[in-house]
Amino acid sequence: MSRPAAPALITDYPAPSVVLELLKPITWFPPMWAFGCGVVSAGTAFAGRWPVIAAGVVLCGPLLCATSQAVNDWFDRHVDAINEPLRPIPSGRMPGRWGLYVAILWSCLSLLLAATLGSWVLGASAAGLVLAWAYSAPPVRLKQNGWWGNAACAICYEGFAWVTGAAVMSGGTPSARTLIIAALYSLGAHGIMTLNDFKSIEGDRRLGLGSLPVRLGAERAGKVACIAMALPQVAVVVLLLEWREPYHALAVAAALGAQLALMVRLLKNPRELAPWYNGTGVSLYVLGMLVSAFALRAAALRASLP
Repeated sequence: MSRPAAPALITDYPAPSVVLELLKPITWFPPMWAFGCGVVSAGTAFAGRWPVIAAGVVLCGPLLCATSQAVNDWFDRHVDAINEPLRPIPSGRMPGRWGLYVAILWSCLSLLLAATLGSWVLGASAAGLVLAWAYSAPPVRLKQNGWWGNAACAICYEGFAWVTGAAVMSGGTPSARTLIIAALYSLGAHGIMTLNDFKSIEGDRRLGLGSLPVRLGAERAGKVACIAMALPQVAVVVLLLEWREPYHALAVAAALGAQLALMVRLLKNPRELAPWYNGTGVSLYVLGMLVSAFALRAAALRASLP
């Protein structure tokens, strides 16, 4: 007869490893990547700016994104008790109200660092924090509506991070083209967020969270996600052609074509295949982001020539 599993050790303070688990380092990559795209797109030389680039990477990933994860885990602890009972808060390894305390502390640290990087960075960071708290915290709790909640996440993870990277490099207002491309990729990221919601359909349904897979059903939500990802990339291709960047436009179009082929398979069983598409189609999506950033960089460098 096997022994029952030992209960989780409850202490007054969470272990550093548990705090790190709460902050979900695996989720930091998307905003850090978008920040890198913003850095590239600015068309500014990297020399002499590595300290502020490093600070921006820390701001977008280990601080701002980590804050959003802590906020979400605290206000989603009842949902996680169903979907992910081994997470730090529902498992008891993050005792008392420490999940909330970490979220508040990381919010303050984020604003302090952002304030040293300029007004545009501070503004984008503050707006991102407002959306992060509004996404999870009552009474707003944007995540109760998949349309609004996914939009908030997409803007924070892609748009604000991209703008932050461009602002860090330019030292001021990013170019109009940069803002347009960042906005388009934010729109497309709405579909990525929808795919992420497939993993928690049962818990969302039981607790009344209106994610798109719950609202629309798996099949329709999968189609909406694919359309949301594809159409902004079509717009990016058209704009790059208009801005005389045909080779970059061709590369983005090729990445989109490969995504469309993968979407055909995804839509046969979106509930089961969403994780697979996240590792294949989404990788092509973010590759197109970087290609677009290099297109903006090329255009900016060309415009600076006498």
